[in-house]
Amino acid sequence: MKLFLKYLKILLKSQLQYRTSFILLYLGQFFVPFSIFAGMYFMFQRFNNIAGWNFYEVMLCFGIIHISFSLSECFARGFDSFSNLIRTGNFDRILVRPRGTMIQVIGSRFEFTRIGRLLQSIIVLIWALTNISINFDLPKIIILILMIISGVFIFSGIFILAATLCFWTIQSLEIANILTHGGREMSQYPLGIYKKWVKNFFTFVVPFGCVNYYPLMYLLDKNNSNNILYIISPIFGILFIIPCLLVWRIGVGHYKSTGS
Repeated sequence: MKLFLKYLKILLKSQLQYRTSFILLYLGQFFVPFSIFAGMYFMFQRFNNIAGWNFYEVMLCFGIIHISFSLSECFARGFDSFSNLIRTGNFDRILVRPRGTMIQVIGSRFEFTRIGRLLQSIIVLIWALTNISINFDLPKIIILILMIISGVFIFSGIFILAATLCFWTIQSLEIANILTHGGREMSQYPLGIYKKWVKNFFTFVVPFGCVNYYPLMYLLDKNNSNNILYIISPIFGILFIIPCLLVWRIGVGHYKSTGS
């Protein structure tokens, strides 16, 4: 943890050397997602609900998934740009240092400007919660927090899997964006509005359903959703990180230097 905090301090200080650029990027990250939000708003002006989900319920889903994605982008960005370490041969240096590869890759890059997107998502989440009648008790508050944490772990796990591919491909593959940015776009809506095979894929393969569908149904008391599996589903999303870490270890074990 001490090393992680030191990485944070160093990279924050370096990014603040160009304050104007930092502020503009921060504002861009804050305002650009509003185009997505505006599109959803105008859609609900035309249609009162989507498959039984009203505007504020979808906004709750939107806020949760975008908070998770913003946190993951901010603190797991080192894996998203991991191909640069492979291509330049800098990963060889990481291997000979007396620290784990995971913490060094995480600490290689933080995107603090993503806090702008995070702030916007928090505003949307609070706005949604103030317009939805949810009888919050301690279990529901814990589940809401676990939903966000689960989303962070899922997105971070996908970044790790995409980075692991670079051990064999050298360059990052754009196909990974299907599950990162594409997963974010798809899971900002409740999975129940999609076809059954899509819902099953994003439940049992990439468990976004453990963030934005099953626990959300419990929070909103939809369809008698007091099933214990709905309640504990965010935990399954958090566990998604375990196979991702195992795949990472396999990739590190098979790594051969690029010779740069």
